[in-house]
Amino acid sequence: MKILIGDDHVLFREGLRRLLEQLKEGATFGEASNFDELLALAGAGEAYDLVLTDLRMPGWPGFSGIEALREKQPGAKVVVVSASEAHSDVREALENGAAGYIPKSSSVKIMLSALDLIFSGGVYVPATVLREGAEPEARVVVPPADPQLEQLLTQRQREVLDRLREGKSNKQIAHELGLSEGTVKIHMTAIFKSLGVRNRTQAAMAFPQSHSA
Repeated sequence: MKILIGDDHVLFREGLRRLLEQLKEGATFGEASNFDELLALAGAGEAYDLVLTDLRMPGWPGFSGIEALREKQPGAKVVVVSASEAHSDVREALENGAAGYIPKSSSVKIMLSALDLIFSGGVYVPATVLREGAEPEARVVVPPADPQLEQLLTQRQREVLDRLREGKSNKQIAHELGLSEGTVKIHMTAIFKSLGVRNRTQAAMAFPQSHSA
């Protein structure tokens, strides 16, 4: 396992590296203190399995930076690890190809669980961002060959998907589920990414109608 870490705080990089050593024994690491260094390492010919990037570190070009990293490392999972817990940042990160978004405020247990989920092929969305509706853990796990994809979504995501299939707008879904439109958009983005679809129509056709209560 080869892991590339980009963060301008050396203590955080060291802590993250030690955490990942617990999760992936024998892992090797590359480290960068700004985005230009991170992108240079990503394009230096070394193939990484995981790229962890902070937001708004020195040289950060905006969320297009995630796409740039994915272009340099097409075989790697690019994950944002950030102090920001803003809905808009989570949504932008996922829409630009991030495999997950982990707040720096996460406990060690949550961070390890999030990374384990991502390594398994899932998309991690932080529960701290999706507090509405008392959702215990906001995540999507979608092994690509499983015919029962829907059963691997959270209850809340099944509820969102049911209403999407009924042709309801984000505003209507938000009203019915007691969520903000921003939270609905984050759920939508995670579902689209996990199913490998681009829009609402493709997501609605991905599998038969659900039967969530």
